[in-house]
Amino acid sequence: MHTLMIQGTCSDAGKTLVVAGLCRLLRQRGITVAPFKPQNMANNSAVTIDNGEIGRAQAVQALAAGVPPHTDMNPVLLKPTTDVGAQVIINGRAIGNMDARQYHAFKPTAFDSVIASYQRLQKQYAAVLVEGAGSPAEINLREHDIANMGFAEAIDCPVILVGDIDRGGVFAQLQGTLNLLSDSEQQRIKGFVINRFRGDVDLLNPGIEWLEQNTGKPVLGVLPYLQDFHLEAEDSLNSLQNTLKEKTSTINVVVPALPRISNHTDLDPLRLHPQVNLHIVRQGQPHPAADLILLPGSKSVMHDLQWLIDQGWDKTIQRHLRYGGKLIGICGGFQMLGKSLHDPLALESDIADMQGLGLFDMQTILETKKQLHNRQGTLSIGNASVSGYEIHLGISRGPAMQQPAIRSVGGNDGAISTDGQILGTYWHGLFEASQALHTLLNWVNEKPAEKFNYEAFREQQIDRLAMAMEQHLDVKRIMQAMGL
Repeated sequence: MHTLMIQGTCSDAGKTLVVAGLCRLLRQRGITVAPFKPQNMANNSAVTIDNGEIGRAQAVQALAAGVPPHTDMNPVLLKPTTDVGAQVIINGRAIGNMDARQYHAFKPTAFDSVIASYQRLQKQYAAVLVEGAGSPAEINLREHDIANMGFAEAIDCPVILVGDIDRGGVFAQLQGTLNLLSDSEQQRIKGFVINRFRGDVDLLNPGIEWLEQNTGKPVLGVLPYLQDFHLEAEDSLNSLQNTLKEKTSTINVVVPALPRISNHTDLDPLRLHPQVNLHIVRQGQPHPAADLILLPGSKSVMHDLQWLIDQGWDKTIQRHLRYGGKLIGICGGFQMLGKSLHDPLALESDIADMQGLGLFDMQTILETKKQLHNRQGTLSIGNASVSGYEIHLGISRGPAMQQPAIRSVGGNDGAISTDGQILGTYWHGLFEASQALHTLLNWVNEKPAEKFNYEAFREQQIDRLAMAMEQHLDVKRIMQAMGL
C-alpha cells in the first residue's frame, strides 16, 4: 500500500498545497498517483469526468497528478447552506441537506463510501496522497472521525503533519497537535513539514532541533513563503482578497462578497490578469466605480439576493448600467438577473418565491436534480471559444434565453441583453480559456486587453511548487514513508 496522508495543525496550514506538490513530483518520476480527500467542506467545487461533484482542491490536485478528476477522489463533500447546515454530497451526488447533528449521526454510513472510494483508487494507481481536513486534534469531532486520524487508523497509513509558521507559534502548533493524539496516532506520524517560512532558515535550526528531540519525530523540510504564488483556493475568500495588487492602465472589476458565495475560483483569471483590478466588496463597504460588476455563484441564491438588495447593490447596478457599464452574472448571479426565483421544495432556503433584479425576462425554479456538466462552446460575443462546467439546481426559462450568451452542441446557455451590456451564464470557469478571457475584457473595456493564458500560468505555478518542494523537503524520505 503506497499511501501517505497529509494532515495539518489547522485549516489552511498547507495540506492542499503539499498534496498538490507531491502529486506533481510523483508524476515527474513516472509514478501514477491520485489525490484523495475523505471529507471536504467547501463551496468551491468541480465537475468530474464521471459527471459528479468534488471539491475544487481535489480537481487541482488531479491536474497536478496529470489524471482526470473523479468522484472517488472526494467521496464526501459538504457544501454549507447556513452556519449550521450543509448540502451533503456522496460520491458526487447530492443526497439532501443536514444540520451538524444529523450529519454526525450519518458519518458511519458516509465512511462506508469513503473506504470504498479509496479502495478503488488504490487498485487503479501506484500511489494515493490523502489530504486531511482541518486538524486531527479537534477533540469535539474525534468521535466517528472520517476526515483525519479516523481514516488513517482505518486503512493503517503513515501521516505527515504540516504547520504554518507564517501564523506564528509553529512549534506549539506541531507539539500541541501531537500531544492531543492517542499513542497509536502519534506513532503514525512520520514527521513534520513547516510551511511558509520567511528569512534565513539557519535561524530556525535551534527550534527544529528542540522539536525533533522533544517529539522523536523528524522535520522533513521547511517550505519557503512563495511570493505571488497561486493555487486555487479550497474555499476561503480571504485568499482572494489578500493577494490583490493595484495595477496601472486597468479594467476595474467589482464583485459583491455574497455571504454564501460559491466557486469564487471563477475570479482567479481576472485577479491575475495584468490589466485587471479586482475589488471584492464586503458588507458595509462603499461600492467603487467599475467597468464591470460581476455577480458570482451562490449556494443560497435567494438569501444572497436579499443581502444584495439590503446592501443597496440593486440601485448601484441600475446606476452602473445607465452610465454604460457592463454586468455579468454567473450561475446564482445569473439567476438573480431574472424577474423571479422560486424554491417550492425549500431546497436552498425557507424563501419560496422572490422577485429578481428584473434585468432579464426569465424566471428560475429550483428543482431537485442538480445539473452537473462539463461544457465546450462559443461565446456569442466575438465567437470566442469557451469552456466551463455547470453545478446548479435551478432551471431558468423565458424569452431572454432566446438570445444565449454561449452557443454549444450540448445546448445553448445563458442570455445577453439586446443592448449588449448584460451577460448571464450558468458556466463556471468562464474566464479560464485565454480566448474567452481576452474577448470578454475587450467587451468590457474599449482599450485592447493584453492576452493572458491562465491555464498555462496555473501549470507554471504547480511546477514552481514542485521545484520548491524538491529543493526544501526530504523527498526521498517522504517516498520511503510511502513504501516507494
